[in-house]
Amino acid sequence: MTRRVRFAPSPTGYIHIGNLRTALFNWLFAKEQGEAGHFLLRYDDTDRERSKAEYAEAILADLEWIGIRPDAIDRQSDRIAVYDAAVARLKAAGVLYPCFETPEDLELKRKRQMARGLPPIYGREALRLSEAERQRLVAEGHVPHWRFLLPNFERDPFAPRRSEVTWDDLVLGPQVVDLASLSDPVLVREDGTYLYTLCSVVDDGELGIDHVIRGGDHITNTGIQIALFQALGFAPPRFGHHNLLTTVEGEGLSKRSGALSLRSLREEGIEPMAVASLAVLTGLSGAIEAAPDLAALGRRLVLTEVSASASKFDPAELERLSAEIVHALPAERVRPALEAMGVPPEEVDAFWSAVRGNCARVAEAAVWREVVYGAPSLPALEDAGFLASALALLPPEPWGPTTWKEWTEAVKGATGRRGRALFMPLRLALTGLDHGPELAALLPLIGRERVAARLA
Repeated sequence: MTRRVRFAPSPTGYIHIGNLRTALFNWLFAKEQGEAGHFLLRYDDTDRERSKAEYAEAILADLEWIGIRPDAIDRQSDRIAVYDAAVARLKAAGVLYPCFETPEDLELKRKRQMARGLPPIYGREALRLSEAERQRLVAEGHVPHWRFLLPNFERDPFAPRRSEVTWDDLVLGPQVVDLASLSDPVLVREDGTYLYTLCSVVDDGELGIDHVIRGGDHITNTGIQIALFQALGFAPPRFGHHNLLTTVEGEGLSKRSGALSLRSLREEGIEPMAVASLAVLTGLSGAIEAAPDLAALGRRLVLTEVSASASKFDPAELERLSAEIVHALPAERVRPALEAMGVPPEEVDAFWSAVRGNCARVAEAAVWREVVYGAPSLPALEDAGFLASALALLPPEPWGPTTWKEWTEAVKGATGRRGRALFMPLRLALTGLDHGPELAALLPLIGRERVAARLA
């Protein structure tokens, strides 16, 4: 059977690495089937005030940066008529009922129940209203919200009994939710807009989603949604609930805070597969290593091995993973970036081979481009006699990989210097830095004319 999954972000901010975890779990799970797997990007954009087109565009761009290319894209804002029809079906079936309590009324009821040691569950008081009473409330200007009547009773809705909803979770194994322990959920607000629970179920049912993988904070909601799937005549999909990511301090991630947003990580020059690897492998068994591509990352992902508890991760790991990837990148992958920095096309291979071990980001190659081809800031050295001797012994071109060794051997013989006293003044005079790539590789790129000018 084809796996049809979805990633359903709200375009109310830039997605972060925790959101990416959900997207990748779904993408990798579906693409185990190759092209047969179907990945839907569905924008949950019914929040009219906070949803922005620029955030939707950014989400798509961020996913594509990682390598996720949706097979289809949908928007809840385009599907209002579908939700209208579903609400009409629920009303006709008698399982969606109007409620007139204000938020203040409900909060007061919850406090009273808790003060009595009772769970703060809605008591279905609105079901006791007669049709005449409802019409009177409407005539007085009261606008109802609408609740879904959970199937947690035999005949009398005011006598709920334990009603278990069970499923075999793709990640956690057998799960149970007792509907008698929950309030009837609100599906329609007073202003007529629809809540996530309704829209998500209708979309998954209408669009044929057969597997839903999402965060563990949705487990209770899954029990309600399974009941709603059945009330609407849909076969529920298979569910999986992965653990959530937190910062090292244990704080949750939020689009509003911008913490570890994919947009910021991309702007910082972090490699996309470093982000993807950390998003997926945190909390799994085995070492966190940078996967070369999504296919390799998919081979590491075993849903039943995902930790059941929240996983903390260190953002410093991104630096390590990104550096590992950069150090292994072939020159052809970075050629456009290097040429844009001003590296001569014919020297890209040699330049990248020389400097990549000193770059945690590709953008850092610009430092070494300046060292090789530009006019780096050079310190004033109190070693003029030594540098003059080195200049006098500078070999003629062409230069190659052995030129540095041949030159320094000659300088050592002429000056008697060795080790740090020999090499450090030459490095400082040629690069302006006390660290960096091997000068055996840099020297032919700097060239005799620039070397001579820097020693003079």
